[in-house]
Amino acid sequence: MKRISLLILLSSVFFATVRTTAQERSTRVKLHLVNQPLSQLVKQIESQTSYHLYYQTAVFDSLKVNLSAESITLNQVFDSLFKGTDFYYSVFKDAIFLTKNQKILTKLPSQFSGKSDEIVKENTALVADIASKKTSVPATLENKLYTIGNFTNSAKTTATLAGNIRNSETGEPIPGVYVFIDKPRLGVITDAFGFYSISLPKGKHTLNIRAVGLKDTYRQILLHNDGKLDINLVEEPFALKEVVITTDKSSNIRRTQMGIEKLDIKTIKQVPTVFGEADVLRVVLTLPGVKSVGESSTGFNVRGGSADQNLILFNDATIYNPSHFFGFFSAFNPEVIKDVQLYKSSIPAKYGGRLSSVLELNGREGNKKQLTGTAGIGLITSRLNIEGPLIKDKTSFILAGRTTYSNWILGALPNSAGYQNAKANFYDFNINLSHQQNEKNSFYATGYFSKDKSNLATDTTFQYSNQNLSLRWKHTFNNKIYGVISGGHDYYSYNNYSNYKDDVDYRLKFDIAQSNLKANFSYYPNVKWNIDFGASTIYYKNNPGALAPYSSKSLVVADVLPQEQALESAIFAEQRYDLTDALTLNAGLRYSFYNYLGPANANVYAAGLEKNDANIVSVERFGNGKSIKTYQAPEYRVGARLALNADFSIKASYNTQRQYIHMLSNTTSMSPTDVWKLSDLNIAPQQGKQISLGLYKNFKSNTIETSLEGYYKKINNFLDYKSGAVLILNHKIEQDVLPTVGKAYGIEFMVKKLSGKLNGWLSYTYSRTLLKTEDVTGGNSINSGKFYAANYDKPHDFTLIGNYRFSHRVSFSLNVTYSTGRPITLPVGKYYYEGGQRLLYSDRNQYRIPDYFRSDISLNVLGNHKKAQLLHNSWTFGVYNLTGRKNVFSTFFASENKIINGYQLSIFGTAIPFISYNIRFR
Repeated sequence: MKRISLLILLSSVFFATVRTTAQERSTRVKLHLVNQPLSQLVKQIESQTSYHLYYQTAVFDSLKVNLSAESITLNQVFDSLFKGTDFYYSVFKDAIFLTKNQKILTKLPSQFSGKSDEIVKENTALVADIASKKTSVPATLENKLYTIGNFTNSAKTTATLAGNIRNSETGEPIPGVYVFIDKPRLGVITDAFGFYSISLPKGKHTLNIRAVGLKDTYRQILLHNDGKLDINLVEEPFALKEVVITTDKSSNIRRTQMGIEKLDIKTIKQVPTVFGEADVLRVVLTLPGVKSVGESSTGFNVRGGSADQNLILFNDATIYNPSHFFGFFSAFNPEVIKDVQLYKSSIPAKYGGRLSSVLELNGREGNKKQLTGTAGIGLITSRLNIEGPLIKDKTSFILAGRTTYSNWILGALPNSAGYQNAKANFYDFNINLSHQQNEKNSFYATGYFSKDKSNLATDTTFQYSNQNLSLRWKHTFNNKIYGVISGGHDYYSYNNYSNYKDDVDYRLKFDIAQSNLKANFSYYPNVKWNIDFGASTIYYKNNPGALAPYSSKSLVVADVLPQEQALESAIFAEQRYDLTDALTLNAGLRYSFYNYLGPANANVYAAGLEKNDANIVSVERFGNGKSIKTYQAPEYRVGARLALNADFSIKASYNTQRQYIHMLSNTTSMSPTDVWKLSDLNIAPQQGKQISLGLYKNFKSNTIETSLEGYYKKINNFLDYKSGAVLILNHKIEQDVLPTVGKAYGIEFMVKKLSGKLNGWLSYTYSRTLLKTEDVTGGNSINSGKFYAANYDKPHDFTLIGNYRFSHRVSFSLNVTYSTGRPITLPVGKYYYEGGQRLLYSDRNQYRIPDYFRSDISLNVLGNHKKAQLLHNSWTFGVYNLTGRKNVFSTFFASENKIINGYQLSIFGTAIPFISYNIRFR
């Protein structure tokens, strides 16, 4: 039966060849070539006939053509050209194949036996592949010729090739892969779903596929018409010797956007952090332009922005509190994270609602091939991750969880430590589902839940929780356009209480919920032009605070702030266009609408006067759903890239942003008592403008990347507070906040080495963030209306991350960081009043705490590299704060026996050794 099928196939090839040969004999061309390369001959034949010629350029680059004839057949051309050489030609339908050393058979051999049967299979494989009418081919081999689309006599000279690039071992999509051809130089990068779309001239091409950490590969394609080509990549085994990375992996030079930092999970796991737990946010803090107010703080500050001005997205879900245990641990389980991308400028138009940055965390889809998992045990936490296919190659899942046993550790401490009654525990849980229905439709679901409950031997227990659900549907309309429709619900709450003393016991609650719907579309008209467009809407429901007695014995009076609700919507469009090979422009427009909705009672104040009770003109009542105040405005995104050569480029960008939601905090860092406030009739949205300029240069075959970026930012309607302001349970919060203007500027320098035994990065940032609060309606100006440093203003910041691999199993990591101390307000004098000392304070943020310095080390030891074994293990040993430096987090003053004493607080005042054990099973 097998031989009969082969006979039928070869017979069809034979008769088609007979027709083709007759046609070819009647085709004549006019040629006048003197010592010309083969490419000139091909060009003249294809311009005069319907034939397409296919050959490898490198094989024929030494061949010179000398032919002159007014009318000559194609047989005569190649017979005379290849006579006495080891070059051959074969004709099949409208294609002519030129080869060396071996001719492609297009008819049956004279002896058809069992032995020649195998020869026929081998030599006709290429012809059979070309004859295939499939439009989607799963590419796995480099020595095959993949036919894309069916041949037509259309006048159209280009066609669009699209497809998905996945990991061959797990089936997961791979973002950031560079897909390109050399002649002409055309290329694209896969998106977050591993999808690419590229328009190419029709004909034969070598499609190159390259990505950091993955084995370079290529595919031979014969592009007749639009079609698909899916590609599987394998991970590249680590080489101890230096690795050469070509320019095709230098996305920092090619891309238009600037101010973008991307980290994969392998890099994140190499950086030593406290207690040995891989921490996404701690590694983000090592990037230039990213700072925190101090050790173990929850929030981070990007280019002069406050912590609430960062949009944190995990698979499209908004995370309001990204930490566990007051900032000691990140809220994100590293086992479910694929990569992290931070936008500091050139923020895409599809993102909005925050002024400073977008931190985008992309989760993995899960292994579509086999059931696998990982587990880890550390000093404080343990984690477990299980993933695998529900339907092989179509549907996958990830289940992951983390928890802590710190309560057991605190209980084991001696009573003299003062923590015998302390409690501290947290857990988080992730579930990810991915389903590919067919080539056009894929579905994704992400669920995330976290909870913290802690009291460190105090009279207050802090509880807070994140709950997120995200659903996404990706639909591919054709090779040039696809869309992602997503919806979700995000919820953050805290429920703090004190039950140590009956008469003052209380419970304080806060929560904010948002439901969102987004539609994003990507359109690729051609290889030089990309367009993104779409719309989004977010419905907020905010409960800004509720106080209640903890028990019936408590004398605390209940108080509840009215619920707030609002609708934030936007439409956007953005395009990237290559004017030339060197110059690329990016332009985008986002138009946002915000409606603050009833029911609510809104205070109306006299214009031009200070907001206080005496100046309230009226109180207006708005019904449920009625629009109280509407804000709307365009947001602009403009960028340009000029490539001076293959490894040097200049970029510039201009961004405007609007933020309709504000965080109210009476602490320097984010805490479980912070509340969020929606813009309303009296509190306007924040506005920001940023202009940036950058230089990017690569060295040593692109193994070393360098960048220098400068920026200037202006901020309007930032909220600062009057001295003595009450932020919790304030029914007239607009009377205690002051609209503030700010400016931020800085220079960021970074050197990154991505390959070899020694790799890592070094970054240095000089930046300033200055605020100005001038109350023209009264006497509430801060520092007499002059500019003053923000709480997070730290001019100098230096970080070194280094990794050295001694062998395939043993590696060493080092983290060194230094920064200027943050601003504080200190007492500059004292006086006596009513029999006790009182303090006279300086201007706001006039002084600074001591500079910060810390170094960490870790040793990573992997088990053996036998791929077939069931369990793989690794150990991590290290020391956090190796020098034991007592870095000051804050200063405070206390009245003791009517005497004021000052204190400094250090979070980690000693070296902290850690150890963790990890296993991976398959």
